[in-house]
Amino acid sequence: MSARFEGKVALITGGGTNIGRRTAAAFAAAGATVVVAGRREEILAETAKDIRNAGGAADYVVADVTKSADVSHLVSEVVQRHGGLHIAFNNAGTVGKPAPTAELEEDVWASVFAVNTTGIWLSMKYEIAHMREHGGGVIVNCASNIGFHGRRPGMSAYAASKAAVSVLTRNAAREYIGSGIRINSVSPGGTDTPMSYRSGEDQAARDARVRDAVPIGRVAETREIADSVLWLASDESSFVVGHDLVVDGGATA
Repeated sequence: MSARFEGKVALITGGGTNIGRRTAAAFAAAGATVVVAGRREEILAETAKDIRNAGGAADYVVADVTKSADVSHLVSEVVQRHGGLHIAFNNAGTVGKPAPTAELEEDVWASVFAVNTTGIWLSMKYEIAHMREHGGGVIVNCASNIGFHGRRPGMSAYAASKAAVSVLTRNAAREYIGSGIRINSVSPGGTDTPMSYRSGEDQAARDARVRDAVPIGRVAETREIADSVLWLASDESSFVVGHDLVVDGGATA
């Protein structure tokens, strides 16, 4: 355990699995009190329990980031239970059913944007409202390198929704840095999560594909994305504002 974030309260949406879970554990190991949020209570409770068992401070709140009332309640609960909100990692996201652009169902397009873009906007809306009245804070949004290069046929809804997150982040960053709120985003590339697999692939097939497609020759570990988020949330990046940190092993280089 370290004291890098001692005395800080960190909220992680989509915190029950994959990048969110690893980032929550990393914040807790660095001294923060962590609150994970998402729609599946069992997974959130398990994540919080595992962090506590490792010596960290963790809690959870069930919330759907596409619903304004849920997000408002989420931020209020974090503040009421833990006395404040200093850091937020807005990580909740969905891929949606892949399909060529002209064959996408409207409900798939709408659901992807509801989670990936509207969910991050709603999260910032209520996080900022608290932070600007309580001395500022730090927000990191989860975008994607696919929002930069768009080279994933069948993923246009996801790519467009994540590109929107990058632009939303930059705009909000300029609006609120004067209030002491520092906002950035992280854009992971292929990471060792279920999303890194294409239909029918096993690990060997995925790894072989990635070796040929990505300059570094592998997918990221969730730890590597978590480390990037913690850097953006720390005083080490105090002059970084409105930046989208691409962490993808050179795929967009």
